[in-house]
Amino acid sequence: MNYVDGFLLAVPKDRLDDYKQVAETAAGLFMEWGATSYMEAVADDVPYGELTSFPRAVMAKDDEVVIFSYITYPSKAVRDAAQKKMMEDERMKPMMEDMPFDGKRMIFGGFKAIVER
Repeated sequence: MNYVDGFLLAVPKDRLDDYKQVAETAAGLFMEWGATSYMEAVADDVPYGELTSFPRAVMAKDDEVVIFSYITYPSKAVRDAAQKKMMEDERMKPMMEDMPFDGKRMIFGGFKAIVER
C-alpha cells in the first residue's frame, strides 16, 4: 500500500495565485523524486464548525482560504528520500524563502494507507 503525506494550511486569498505557482513547481519536483501522485485542493464547501473544522484547524482568517493537499508514494522509504532531496535541492530554496502562507499554522504528517482502491 502507498504512503501518504497530508497537508492542511491557510493561504491569503490575494496570494492564491502565488501559492498555485509554488505548488505547480513543487509537484514536478516531488514527482521527479518518486511521488506517484500530487494533489492541491482549495476549500469549496468547508463550513466553520462549532468545535472542529478545517478552517478552525489552521486558524484561517477571513481573508484566507483553506488548502488541503496530499502526496502519495509507493513506500515510506521513498517518501523519506524525497523529503531529504527536498531539503537539499537548490530549486526549492526560492520557494522556501517567500512562502505565500504562514508555515506555523500548517498541519502535516505521514500516513500509512489502510484502504486503497
